[in-house]
Amino acid sequence: MLSLKTLLTGTAVTAVTATSVMAGGHGGPYDAYKGTTLVINVPAHPHYNAMMKILPQFMEETGINVEVDQLQYLKMRERQTLELTKDEGDYDMIAYVVFSKADYVFADQLENLAKYFMNPKLSDPNYDSGDLIDGYVANIGVAGGVKGYLPGQTGSLFGIPYGSETSVLAYRKDIFEKHGIDVPMNYDQLLDAACKIPEVEPGMGGMASRAASGHQASHAFLLHLAPLGGRVFDGEWNPIINNEAGVAAANALKTIVDCGPEGSQTFGPAEAAASFRQGTSAMFMDSIAFAAGFEDESKSKVAGKVGYALHPEGVRRGSQTGGFGIAIPKNAQNKEAAFLLMQWLTSKKGDLAVAMAGGNPSRFSTYEDAGLNEKYPYSATFGEALKYADPDWRPIIPTWGKINADIGTTMSKVLTEGLDPQEALDGVAERAKEIMTEAGYYTWQ
Repeated sequence: MLSLKTLLTGTAVTAVTATSVMAGGHGGPYDAYKGTTLVINVPAHPHYNAMMKILPQFMEETGINVEVDQLQYLKMRERQTLELTKDEGDYDMIAYVVFSKADYVFADQLENLAKYFMNPKLSDPNYDSGDLIDGYVANIGVAGGVKGYLPGQTGSLFGIPYGSETSVLAYRKDIFEKHGIDVPMNYDQLLDAACKIPEVEPGMGGMASRAASGHQASHAFLLHLAPLGGRVFDGEWNPIINNEAGVAAANALKTIVDCGPEGSQTFGPAEAAASFRQGTSAMFMDSIAFAAGFEDESKSKVAGKVGYALHPEGVRRGSQTGGFGIAIPKNAQNKEAAFLLMQWLTSKKGDLAVAMAGGNPSRFSTYEDAGLNEKYPYSATFGEALKYADPDWRPIIPTWGKINADIGTTMSKVLTEGLDPQEALDGVAERAKEIMTEAGYYTWQ
């Protein structure tokens, strides 16, 4: 049953409590933990809303209670910053956004999951880790390998993808058919369509995009940088964000915003999605997490009129990887029970259950499920897009917060003040070099 209670500092927390039905649940691995209460911290996000729908099943099967502290993302991050520094924390499991991985691992605040998967009393032999989407595991869960944040011989697993996302192109099928516009397969076609649509459909923007100063403008720029052949750094941590590919990505974003709906320069993801959902934009290229909202007839004017395609190809295909993962804090009080919850949620059964409830799958087999594809026809396209998900589209390193903020502020000036893209990116590269020097990235050169 679901009830509301106050936990920790008075935050509203949803408590999911095991009922008498647990008596008929599975024995074995869960016996020692029956009656344990786990406290988990997750974001206010569609995937975790879906998770709330399947948690009672976990309760019934295991006898483990779960209290959920669900917060808006920035408040969640602030709470975690406080909780993870305590000697004994209040959270047994946390959800974290991908770029927090570097901060938490570098501060030694997350459990290495190896010992749990090595423990035969805890590790489900049918878990099938090879079915987890590679790009998501690399992006969300692994640290210590190549570049310090990618898989490799020295890498370790600190989290498991849960609510992970990649980028796809949503477009108005009716508008494209009406004007004989081909679905963009490459960037030339994408930019051409983005600026053609306002000409043939007065009052409608070509593509709605994030663009607001700060993280949103940075995210939008990086969305185009990887497929257009760029990277923020080369293999020796020298900034190359200001090379030809970087300038092309900045110009692509500026074209999209200039040809976008009114007010585009101030859009965050919610505003961009709302523009597409309300019919004031003909395209939207961002996370798969928005698709369910576009198809919700009670909230969307475009339900049933949306087509979905792969992130267009530039020099190469390279859709984003992002979203959330789940981990066990180093200072958690019920680590083994938390691992059992983590394992259950990300198992084949748990992943399919959350996907059917409207969440984002983390497994290849889930995207191939016939029932899921019948309920959500766009899932097949999303599964195909994952073949091109790029875990290195942005560097997940401890210095990224400062560099990312600078990219966002600077790109906003390109979009709103007419700052020359080459000049803007030259400045970012110079400042990034200083940040990386101070952090010691060139010590061994």
